[in-house]
Amino acid sequence: MKTSLVVIPTYNEAESIQSILTNLQSLDCDVLVIDDGSPDGTARIVRNLGIEVIERKGKQGLGSAYRTGFAIAIDRGYTHVIQMDADGSHQIKDLGKMMEWIGSSDLLIGSRWVKDGQIANWSKFREYLSKSANIYANLLLSLGVKDITSGFRIYTSELLKKMEISTIRSEGYCFQIEMTRRALARGGSVAEVPITFIERTHGVSKMSAAIALEAVVRITAWGALRLFGR
Repeated sequence: MKTSLVVIPTYNEAESIQSILTNLQSLDCDVLVIDDGSPDGTARIVRNLGIEVIERKGKQGLGSAYRTGFAIAIDRGYTHVIQMDADGSHQIKDLGKMMEWIGSSDLLIGSRWVKDGQIANWSKFREYLSKSANIYANLLLSLGVKDITSGFRIYTSELLKKMEISTIRSEGYCFQIEMTRRALARGGSVAEVPITFIERTHGVSKMSAAIALEAVVRITAWGALRLFGR
């Protein structure tokens, strides 16, 4: 068995998933897809490629998908768990670069906002939204991580065990912020590796007003708890 498992949540990613899974074969890792009942046949494509897929009924959320995948990785004895998107925004060549850093930190984050990190094909509004979220989260939480919202990560299983991931409650993009906060609270070391994030060319973004609101509410609540020493 390989030591690293890539966990990829999917919902209607039929146009991009085959290319990603095919390219992942060049890396020394196993792959697990968590599909939330994609009506476009994403799960069928994954099965036909011989990749393991967990099919769930209906959209249960990004955070729920990762909690499921992480728990499976820990139970099976993988030493490292990789999370990445299925829409093509995370590059396989960047993952290869990140894997070279395995062993240096408990959590490796593929970062857009460190030196040599880049984004491609984003509107100015999306760039502003992402930077603002990171600035706001750091202002209230003082996490010291430039790209707290990045979903391109490598965790050690030992850190995930300490983090008690079953108690993580966020479901949208705020999941990344809560996981970073918990990792640091449990004494985990964090390093950021520069990546080039490319906006999806297929499918529809999962970002919504509800997801953004969840992040604002939770960050504000955590900030208040920090202010009052709780």
